[in-house]
Amino acid sequence: MRIRASLATATVSGAVALTSLVAPAAHAADNPAGTAAKLAAAPSVAAVPADDVQGDTKITKVTVNAGTDLVVGVGKKSFTIYVTANDPSGIYTAGAFLWHGTTLDGDNPDVDGVLATDQDATCDKWSATAATCKITITVDPTSDLYDSSLNGRWNVAAWAVGNDSDYIQKNTYKNHWVKRAAGFSGFDASPEPVSKGRTITVTGTLNRASWTYLKYYGYGSQPVQLQFKKAGASSYSTVKTVTSSSSGYLKTTVTASADGTWRFHYAGNSTSSVADAYDYVDVR
Repeated sequence: MRIRASLATATVSGAVALTSLVAPAAHAADNPAGTAAKLAAAPSVAAVPADDVQGDTKITKVTVNAGTDLVVGVGKKSFTIYVTANDPSGIYTAGAFLWHGTTLDGDNPDVDGVLATDQDATCDKWSATAATCKITITVDPTSDLYDSSLNGRWNVAAWAVGNDSDYIQKNTYKNHWVKRAAGFSGFDASPEPVSKGRTITVTGTLNRASWTYLKYYGYGSQPVQLQFKKAGASSYSTVKTVTSSSSGYLKTTVTASADGTWRFHYAGNSTSSVADAYDYVDVR
Protein backbone atom coordinates (compact mmCIF):
# COMPACT_ATOMS: atom_id res chain seq x y z
CA MET A 1 0.00 0.00 0.00
CA ARG A 2 1.35 3.42 -0.93
CA ILE A 3 0.24 6.00 1.62
CA ARG A 4 0.96 9.70 1.94
CA ALA A 5 4.25 10.97 3.35
CA SER A 6 2.65 12.22 6.55
CA LEU A 7 1.77 8.62 7.44
CA ALA A 8 4.94 6.98 6.20
CA THR A 9 6.95 7.25 9.40
CA ALA A 10 4.14 5.92 11.57
CA THR A 11 3.49 3.09 9.12
CA VAL A 12 7.10 1.92 8.98
CA SER A 13 7.65 2.14 12.73
CA GLY A 14 4.37 0.39 13.40
CA ALA A 15 5.25 -2.43 11.03
CA VAL A 16 8.67 -2.96 12.57
CA ALA A 17 7.32 -2.92 16.10
CA LEU A 18 4.47 -5.27 15.32
CA THR A 19 6.68 -7.72 13.45
CA SER A 20 9.29 -7.89 16.20
CA LEU A 21 6.70 -8.39 18.90
CA VAL A 22 4.72 -11.04 17.06
CA ALA A 23 7.73 -13.11 16.00
CA PRO A 24 7.95 -15.18 19.22
CA ALA A 25 4.34 -16.29 18.80
CA ALA A 26 4.68 -17.20 15.15
CA HIS A 27 5.79 -20.82 15.78
CA ALA A 28 8.42 -20.67 13.05
CA ALA A 29 9.35 -24.31 13.55
CA ASP A 30 5.81 -25.37 12.70
CA ASN A 31 5.15 -22.71 10.09
CA PRO A 32 7.81 -22.75 7.33
CA ALA A 33 6.76 -19.40 5.85
CA GLY A 34 6.50 -17.79 9.26
CA THR A 35 3.63 -15.69 10.52
CA ALA A 36 6.14 -12.96 11.39
CA ALA A 37 7.38 -12.92 7.80
CA LYS A 38 3.80 -12.65 6.57
CA LEU A 39 3.24 -9.69 8.84
CA ALA A 40 6.40 -7.99 7.63
CA ALA A 41 5.67 -8.54 3.94
CA ALA A 42 2.06 -7.40 3.93
CA PRO A 43 1.50 -3.68 3.42
CA SER A 44 -1.94 -4.25 4.90
CA VAL A 45 -0.46 -5.25 8.25
CA ALA A 46 2.05 -2.43 8.21
CA ALA A 47 -0.73 0.13 8.36
CA VAL A 48 -2.29 -1.26 11.52
CA PRO A 49 0.14 -1.10 14.45
CA ALA A 50 -2.76 -0.37 16.82
CA ASP A 51 -6.30 0.97 16.92
CA ASP A 52 -6.08 4.62 15.98
CA VAL A 53 -7.98 7.43 14.35
CA GLN A 54 -6.94 10.82 13.04
CA GLY A 55 -9.52 13.21 11.66
CA ASP A 56 -12.90 12.24 10.24
CA THR A 57 -12.21 9.19 8.09
CA LYS A 58 -14.79 6.46 8.69
CA ILE A 59 -15.14 2.80 7.73
CA THR A 60 -18.77 2.01 7.00
CA LYS A 61 -18.63 -1.61 5.86
CA VAL A 62 -16.25 -4.57 5.63
CA THR A 63 -17.29 -7.69 3.72
CA VAL A 64 -15.13 -10.82 3.83
CA ASN A 65 -15.58 -13.61 1.28
CA ALA A 66 -19.01 -12.30 0.25
CA GLY A 67 -20.21 -12.71 3.81
CA THR A 68 -19.77 -16.49 3.87
CA ASP A 69 -17.41 -18.69 5.87
CA LEU A 70 -13.93 -19.00 4.41
CA VAL A 71 -13.56 -22.72 3.72
CA VAL A 72 -10.07 -24.06 2.98
CA GLY A 73 -9.05 -27.59 2.08
CA VAL A 74 -5.46 -28.70 1.45
CA GLY A 75 -4.82 -26.47 -1.58
CA LYS A 76 -4.55 -22.74 -2.15
CA LYS A 77 -7.74 -20.68 -1.85
CA SER A 78 -8.27 -17.05 -2.89
CA PHE A 79 -10.88 -14.74 -1.42
CA THR A 80 -11.66 -11.04 -1.35
CA ILE A 81 -12.32 -8.41 1.28
CA TYR A 82 -14.19 -5.20 0.43
CA VAL A 83 -13.71 -2.15 2.65
CA THR A 84 -16.08 0.78 2.20
CA ALA A 85 -15.03 4.08 3.75
CA ASN A 86 -15.70 7.79 3.53
CA ASP A 87 -13.91 11.05 4.23
CA PRO A 88 -14.90 14.62 3.29
CA SER A 89 -11.68 14.90 1.26
CA GLY A 90 -12.24 11.56 -0.46
CA ILE A 91 -10.67 8.13 0.13
CA TYR A 92 -7.07 7.56 -0.90
CA THR A 93 -6.95 3.83 -0.07
CA ALA A 94 -8.17 1.22 2.37
CA GLY A 95 -7.29 -2.33 3.29
CA ALA A 96 -7.83 -5.30 5.57
CA PHE A 97 -6.43 -8.64 6.66
CA LEU A 98 -7.39 -11.54 8.94
CA TRP A 99 -5.46 -12.49 12.07
CA HIS A 100 -5.80 -15.29 14.60
CA GLY A 101 -5.01 -14.77 18.26
CA THR A 102 -6.15 -12.68 21.20
CA THR A 103 -4.60 -9.25 20.67
CA LEU A 104 -2.47 -7.07 18.42
CA ASP A 105 -2.15 -4.40 21.09
CA GLY A 106 0.25 -3.89 23.96
CA ASP A 107 3.78 -5.08 24.60
CA ASN A 108 2.94 -8.78 24.16
CA PRO A 109 0.60 -9.31 21.23
CA ASP A 110 -0.72 -12.85 20.87
CA VAL A 111 -0.92 -13.68 17.15
CA ASP A 112 -0.35 -17.12 15.63
CA GLY A 113 -1.85 -16.69 12.18
CA VAL A 114 -2.23 -14.00 9.52
CA LEU A 115 -4.06 -14.05 6.17
CA ALA A 116 -2.89 -10.99 4.25
CA THR A 117 -1.73 -9.81 0.85
CA ASP A 118 1.39 -8.06 -0.43
CA GLN A 119 -0.59 -6.32 -3.17
CA ASP A 120 -2.17 -2.86 -3.13
CA ALA A 121 -5.93 -2.62 -2.91
CA THR A 122 -7.95 -1.54 -5.94
CA CYS A 123 -10.49 1.15 -5.09
CA ASP A 124 -13.74 2.13 -6.76
CA LYS A 125 -14.28 5.78 -5.86
CA TRP A 126 -18.01 5.94 -6.39
CA SER A 127 -18.42 9.49 -5.02
CA ALA A 128 -16.28 12.48 -4.08
CA THR A 129 -16.18 11.34 -0.47
CA ALA A 130 -16.57 7.54 -0.51
CA ALA A 131 -14.93 4.49 -2.01
CA THR A 132 -14.96 0.71 -1.81
CA CYS A 133 -11.56 -0.96 -1.92
CA LYS A 134 -11.00 -4.58 -2.92
CA ILE A 135 -8.28 -6.69 -1.30
CA THR A 136 -7.55 -10.13 -2.78
CA ILE A 137 -5.85 -12.65 -0.51
CA THR A 138 -4.58 -16.11 -1.41
CA VAL A 139 -4.41 -18.62 1.43
CA ASP A 140 -1.75 -21.35 1.29
CA PRO A 141 -2.38 -24.10 3.87
CA THR A 142 1.26 -25.13 3.75
CA SER A 143 2.25 -21.84 5.38
CA ASP A 144 -0.69 -19.60 6.32
CA LEU A 145 -2.77 -22.36 7.92
CA TYR A 146 0.08 -24.51 9.15
CA ASP A 147 -1.90 -26.23 11.93
CA SER A 148 -5.50 -27.43 12.18
CA SER A 149 -5.90 -25.62 15.50
CA LEU A 150 -6.17 -22.40 13.47
CA ASN A 151 -9.71 -23.36 12.43
CA GLY A 152 -12.52 -21.27 13.87
CA ARG A 153 -13.07 -17.58 14.51
CA TRP A 154 -10.54 -15.04 13.18
CA ASN A 155 -10.32 -11.29 13.63
CA VAL A 156 -10.62 -8.82 10.75
CA ALA A 157 -8.34 -5.77 10.90
CA ALA A 158 -9.28 -2.88 8.62
CA TRP A 159 -8.20 0.67 7.91
CA ALA A 160 -8.79 3.56 5.53
CA VAL A 161 -6.81 6.67 4.55
CA GLY A 162 -8.32 9.93 3.33
CA ASN A 163 -6.91 12.21 0.64
CA ASP A 164 -6.09 14.70 3.40
CA SER A 165 -4.02 12.06 5.27
CA ASP A 166 -6.69 11.48 7.90
CA TYR A 167 -7.06 7.80 8.69
CA ILE A 168 -8.78 5.18 10.83
CA GLN A 169 -7.29 1.86 11.95
CA LYS A 170 -9.19 -0.95 13.69
CA ASN A 171 -7.41 -4.12 14.79
CA THR A 172 -10.71 -5.98 15.19
CA TYR A 173 -13.39 -4.38 13.06
CA LYS A 174 -15.34 -7.65 13.06
CA ASN A 175 -14.85 -11.43 13.21
CA HIS A 176 -14.96 -14.06 10.48
CA TRP A 177 -15.00 -17.86 10.45
CA VAL A 178 -12.20 -19.80 8.76
CA LYS A 179 -13.13 -23.47 8.50
CA ARG A 180 -11.63 -26.75 7.37
CA ALA A 181 -13.28 -28.20 4.28
CA ALA A 182 -15.47 -31.24 4.85
CA GLY A 183 -16.80 -33.65 2.23
CA PHE A 184 -18.02 -37.18 1.58
CA SER A 185 -16.29 -40.05 -0.19
CA GLY A 186 -17.74 -43.34 -1.37
CA PHE A 187 -21.34 -42.17 -1.10
CA ASP A 188 -23.81 -44.69 -2.50
CA ALA A 189 -27.52 -45.49 -2.26
CA SER A 190 -28.11 -49.01 -3.56
CA PRO A 191 -29.37 -51.15 -5.15
CA GLU A 192 -30.41 -49.07 -8.12
CA PRO A 193 -32.86 -49.60 -9.64
CA VAL A 194 -34.81 -51.05 -6.73
CA SER A 195 -38.31 -52.47 -6.33
CA LYS A 196 -40.81 -50.48 -4.31
CA GLY A 197 -40.92 -51.64 -0.70
CA ARG A 198 -37.42 -53.12 -0.78
CA THR A 199 -34.51 -51.91 1.34
CA ILE A 200 -32.10 -49.22 0.18
CA THR A 201 -28.70 -49.15 1.88
CA VAL A 202 -27.00 -45.78 2.06
CA THR A 203 -23.28 -45.59 2.83
CA GLY A 204 -20.46 -43.06 2.73
CA THR A 205 -17.59 -41.55 4.69
CA LEU A 206 -17.46 -38.03 6.11
CA ASN A 207 -13.99 -36.53 5.72
CA ARG A 208 -12.38 -33.30 6.90
CA ALA A 209 -9.19 -31.56 5.80
CA SER A 210 -6.20 -31.56 8.12
CA TRP A 211 -4.08 -28.43 7.71
CA THR A 212 -1.43 -30.03 9.90
CA TYR A 213 -0.88 -33.01 7.58
CA LEU A 214 -2.40 -31.63 4.34
CA LYS A 215 -4.68 -34.63 3.90
CA TYR A 216 -8.33 -35.51 4.39
CA TYR A 217 -9.21 -37.83 7.25
CA GLY A 218 -12.43 -39.49 8.37
CA TYR A 219 -14.39 -37.21 10.70
CA GLY A 220 -15.90 -39.24 13.52
CA SER A 221 -18.79 -38.79 15.94
CA GLN A 222 -20.57 -36.25 13.74
CA PRO A 223 -24.36 -36.05 13.17
CA VAL A 224 -25.25 -36.45 9.50
CA GLN A 225 -28.76 -36.15 8.14
CA LEU A 226 -30.09 -38.60 5.59
CA GLN A 227 -32.44 -36.57 3.41
CA PHE A 228 -34.72 -37.39 0.48
CA LYS A 229 -36.14 -35.32 -2.38
CA LYS A 230 -38.87 -37.03 -4.37
CA ALA A 231 -38.60 -36.73 -8.15
CA GLY A 232 -40.28 -33.48 -9.18
CA ALA A 233 -40.08 -31.96 -5.68
CA SER A 234 -38.15 -28.78 -4.94
CA SER A 235 -36.78 -29.46 -1.46
CA TYR A 236 -35.32 -32.18 0.73
CA SER A 237 -36.88 -33.65 3.85
CA THR A 238 -34.89 -35.24 6.65
CA VAL A 239 -35.57 -38.96 7.08
CA LYS A 240 -33.16 -39.70 9.93
CA THR A 241 -29.91 -38.62 11.55
CA VAL A 242 -26.89 -40.94 11.51
CA THR A 243 -23.70 -40.52 13.56
CA SER A 244 -20.39 -41.16 11.84
CA SER A 245 -18.08 -43.84 13.27
CA SER A 246 -14.62 -43.04 14.62
CA SER A 247 -13.33 -43.33 11.04
CA GLY A 248 -16.11 -41.16 9.60
CA TYR A 249 -18.02 -44.10 8.10
CA LEU A 250 -21.81 -43.96 7.79
CA LYS A 251 -24.30 -46.70 6.99
CA THR A 252 -28.07 -46.79 7.26
CA THR A 253 -31.10 -48.34 5.55
CA VAL A 254 -34.48 -47.03 4.35
CA THR A 255 -37.47 -48.45 2.50
CA ALA A 256 -37.81 -47.63 -1.19
CA SER A 257 -41.03 -45.73 -1.83
CA ALA A 258 -40.55 -43.46 -4.85
CA ASP A 259 -38.05 -42.23 -7.41
CA GLY A 260 -35.84 -39.50 -6.03
CA THR A 261 -32.50 -38.29 -4.75
CA TRP A 262 -30.98 -39.38 -1.47
CA ARG A 263 -28.56 -37.04 0.23
CA PHE A 264 -26.20 -37.12 3.17
CA HIS A 265 -26.17 -33.59 4.62
CA TYR A 266 -23.58 -32.48 7.16
CA ALA A 267 -24.47 -29.09 8.66
CA GLY A 268 -20.90 -28.29 9.70
CA ASN A 269 -19.79 -26.73 12.98
CA SER A 270 -17.57 -23.92 14.25
CA THR A 271 -14.45 -25.52 12.73
CA SER A 272 -15.75 -27.44 9.71
CA SER A 273 -17.73 -26.64 6.57
CA VAL A 274 -21.09 -27.89 5.37
CA ALA A 275 -20.93 -30.99 3.14
CA ASP A 276 -23.39 -32.84 0.91
CA ALA A 277 -23.40 -35.98 -1.23
CA TYR A 278 -26.14 -37.12 -3.62
CA ASP A 279 -27.39 -40.26 -5.37
CA TYR A 280 -30.54 -40.68 -7.46
CA VAL A 281 -32.42 -43.96 -7.09
CA ASP A 282 -34.95 -45.30 -9.59
CA VAL A 283 -37.79 -47.16 -7.82
CA ARG A 284 -39.81 -49.58 -9.91
